Formats: sequence, C-alpha cells, structure tokens
Amino acid sequence: MRPTSTLRPQTFAGSATLGMCRMKEWWVQVGLLGVPLLAVYLHIPPPQLSPALRSWKSSGSFFTYKDLNIFYRDSSGAVGSSDIVVLLHGFPTSSYDWSKIWEGLTQRFHRVIALDFLGFGFSDKPRPHGYSIFEQATIVEGLLRHLRLQHQRINLLSHDYGDTVAQELLHRSPPPLLPFVVSIKMILSRYEHNKTGSILINSLCLSNGGIFPETHYPRFIQKLLKDGGLLSPIILRLMNFFFFSGELGAVFGPYTQPSQAEYWDMWAAVRNNDGNLVMDSILQYINQRKKHRERWVGALMSTSVPLHLIYGPLDPVNPHPEFLQFYKKVLPMSTVSVLDDHISHYPQLEDPTGFLNAYLNFINSF
Repeated sequence: MRPTSTLRPQTFAGSATLGMCRMKEWWVQVGLLGVPLLAVYLHIPPPQLSPALRSWKSSGSFFTYKDLNIFYRDSSGAVGSSDIVVLLHGFPTSSYDWSKIWEGLTQRFHRVIALDFLGFGFSDKPRPHGYSIFEQATIVEGLLRHLRLQHQRINLLSHDYGDTVAQELLHRSPPPLLPFVVSIKMILSRYEHNKTGSILINSLCLSNGGIFPETHYPRFIQKLLKDGGLLSPIILRLMNFFFFSGELGAVFGPYTQPSQAEYWDMWAAVRNNDGNLVMDSILQYINQRKKHRERWVGALMSTSVPLHLIYGPLDPVNPHPEFLQFYKKVLPMSTVSVLDDHISHYPQLEDPTGFLNAYLNFINSF
C-alpha cells in the first residue's frame, strides 16, 4: 500500500504564503519607486515663456501694491484722442487675453491699459492670502493713481472675473453731476470697502461673465476647488497641462479652440509664480458674488454711464438664452451685441474682429 503524504497541503500553503510575500514586496517596490517620481512630478518647473509671451511681459511694467508686484501694460495709441480704456481680464487667465485686440484698440484710444490681477499672470501670487474682488478693485484704483489718471474719465472693458471687479468699481464711482443737495451720508456709504478714492467711469462694456449668480453655472472643478477644503490643495498640486487645457477648452466653441501653443501660453501664465496653487483661494469670488449680489447687480441697475454687453451665446457658464433674457430684463437700458452662434465664453479670443467691431461701435455711439 502506498503511504499517504501529509506534506502536500503544507507545500501548497507555503507556496501561497511565498506568493503573497512576493506580491507585497512588488507593491513595496512600486511604492518606493513612486515616491521619488511623485516628488519629481510635484516639482516640475513651469514651462518656459514663448517668444510671444516674453514680448508681452517685456512690453509691460510693474507697480507696487502693499509690497506686492502687479504687472500691467500701458500703450499710447491714437494721436488726437484723449480716450482711455482699461481692460479687466477673467479667471484663470491674464491680461494676455486682450492681445488679439490690443493693436486695434490702440488705433482708437489714446491710452490702452491692462493689468494682471493679484494672483494671476505675471503679478505676485501670495499664499496664504484672502483674495477678494474688493482688493482687486482697489488695485485697479492704485494702478490709475500710479499712472496719474485718477482724475481722468475711464472706459472699462471687462470679461468674466473682470466683470465683477468692474461692478465693484462702478459701485464706488461717484455718479455724474451729483446734486449738491445729496447728503454726505449717502456719498460716504458708497465707500464702505474703498478707503483710497474712486475712479471716474466714462463707460462700461461687460462680456461673458457671472454678472448674475442665478444665471451663472460654474464648472464642476471650480465648485470642487472653492469648496473642497483639504482636498483642494491636493488637486491643485496634481493639476497638469493636459487637465488644464481640457477644462479650459470646454468653455471655448468647437470651431474656435485655442491652438496648442496658445494653451501653453495660458498654462505658463498660470504656473508663473506657482499660480496654480492659489486657484482655490481666488475662486472664493464665486461665493462673494452671491454674498454681494445686491451691491454689484445694484450698481449696474442704478448707473447712468453708458453700458454695453458683448456676448458669445455658446457659453456653457452663462448659457443662452437664459442669461441674455435675464440680462435684458434686469438691465433694459443696456445695449447688447450678440456674436455668432459658435462663439463661446472667450469672445475676445474666439472672434477678435467681431468683438473689437462690437466694442468700437459701442464707444462711437455716445
């Protein structure tokens, strides 16, 4: 009779244990390899500036706001004109958004001025920092004082985030021909958040922005970052060019997408001074819009300065027809230019000729 082996089950058990140990060793090795790779990924330097972006930066200057450097461009333009236009860019980009219409504006205006808001583009990006629309408006006022234009009438042209800054500036701006009988108390109430004076606004042209919180639909990633708590810094650390360009491309029209080089320029401006790490703080502007809706929408409703909107109707953030119908209902005194059906959230980049013509027609109408 063949003897019965009692070793086979133990052999199988031993093999399984050995296999599990090898699996654990393999995962440990992957983990050990992944740590330096992740460290390298998190310390990838920002992309080098393209020649076009370097030229934009070298053509600009910096001024100081509370020991922080703010980038701006100031071009002298049309001879014989005294008109000044100040351009206010959107999130998450920079003053470079206006590059495609810059030359056209200099042919109409005596001065064309744009800045990178604090936390954007080539300006400083402090962290931690409580970014706010109020502070950005004060920075615009500071720039105009720096340029000694605080007593000049200014035409504001804004987009997206810049629309809200323009609304705050409009709230602070003294109404034209203010009657002497208006009480000092009313005047002082206009300066609740403004300790530095206000600018004289000659006209305001808005474009594709969350002017009304009730018709504004932020992207999912924006909502996640602004309310994500401890998760937000992790997401921002892991953000890369491909994720950024995919999210930004979703708010451009299908036929008006930026080129790869243009996406890289936008990403380079964001990554400059580690700007990707302050996005969650800046995105608090969405909550600020809700909190201060009465103040900022009220400024538009009560203004007597010429008011215009240039609108790309394919915008998923401020969708047509909901946004436009609400705009016309709330602001019936405003004129409106609706661009072609395929133009989306960045009309000055997607249709620079149409955008410029619409703006110049507005400026020449009063």
